[in-house]
Amino acid sequence: MTAKDRPAGDRLYRAMRDKGPLCVGIDPHPALLAAWDLPDDAAGCESFALTVMEAVGGEVASVKPQVALFERHGSAGLRVLERVVAEGRASGTQVICDAKRGDIGSTMAAYADAWLGGTSPLAGDSVTLSPYLGFGSLVPALDAADAHRRGTFVLALTSNPEGADVQHRGQEVSVAKSIVAQAAEENRRREAEFAGPCGLVVGATVGPALETLGISLAEFNGLILAPGYGAQGATESDLAKVFEGATDRVVVASSRGVLQYGPDADALAGEARRCNEALMTALGH
Repeated sequence: MTAKDRPAGDRLYRAMRDKGPLCVGIDPHPALLAAWDLPDDAAGCESFALTVMEAVGGEVASVKPQVALFERHGSAGLRVLERVVAEGRASGTQVICDAKRGDIGSTMAAYADAWLGGTSPLAGDSVTLSPYLGFGSLVPALDAADAHRRGTFVLALTSNPEGADVQHRGQEVSVAKSIVAQAAEENRRREAEFAGPCGLVVGATVGPALETLGISLAEFNGLILAPGYGAQGATESDLAKVFEGATDRVVVASSRGVLQYGPDADALAGEARRCNEALMTALGH
């Protein structure tokens, strides 16, 4: 089986074992564009995104473009995102499109075509999904991911404090624990050697929430995308504690913590290497 034929979870798992768990966010936020002395338009977005890809493409296991920050520039911004996806493919860096899509029926199927389809220029290696219309509403995307050897990351316990209003609710089983269980069941239905194609999003800043809600990620059979490292406050030791028993499957996302070193591509690459080295030591890679 060639690398491109492996399921998405296995591809990223292998890439992390080789290059480290760091996932560099590509967030052309207005404040970052200004800090890089770039205009807040599609041209500035393109210069920003391609500089990041020049710096880390082929050097890190994955990147995570924040889709909304490309969409705000309309069709021109989406063309930039298509270039990021193409650059990721050319450099062997996996692209996780952070779109957080979630809908029902034919609309969910249309999102699946856009972000997971076989010929869509927006389809990277994985996409983030919201299960809050019911986990079953994600079936068109989960099936498309399986058909096209792509992956998903489903929101479970997010890094924003407001998420607890929904995710911690439940009399006997919390919403978050139910999502984890359903994602694990989805992975049992799919082919994988190391990690199933349906991953989770669990914030690195959730603290004791996993233990409080009775969730054991050590038993989860997919990858875990963990935002919150770096500028949002989570440290390497926090990651090791929160994800104890599952550290080999944690995709550690950092956006501002790395991006603040731009626009110097060498400085960006150097910070990505430093983060990866620290993370590999802390997480036992």
